[in-house]
Amino acid sequence: MVVGVLNITLHIGGVSSLKEKRRIIKSILERIHSKYRVAAAETGRQDEWNYSDMGFSCVSNEASHAESVLSSVIRFIDNDARVEIIQSISESIHF
Repeated sequence: MVVGVLNITLHIGGVSSLKEKRRIIKSILERIHSKYRVAAAETGRQDEWNYSDMGFSCVSNEASHAESVLSSVIRFIDNDARVEIIQSISESIHF
């Protein structure tokens, strides 16, 4: 069993309130969870208007599959014009 873990730090441009930020983040998390069937959550910087830390994980029987799914998540977020990826860190954990 392989667990793929991804942490992404985002800059969210053009927002002026936490309510706006949370609407954008919720939309991204729900679409990614629905499309890629990964666990998805905002994991940090909840009180900052323009930044967010997001975490994603998936379970697979092959490391290459887990890495492929998490790479797809990165591409999906990268194509969203509302946000910019500042940093991404991924890891595969073998059990």
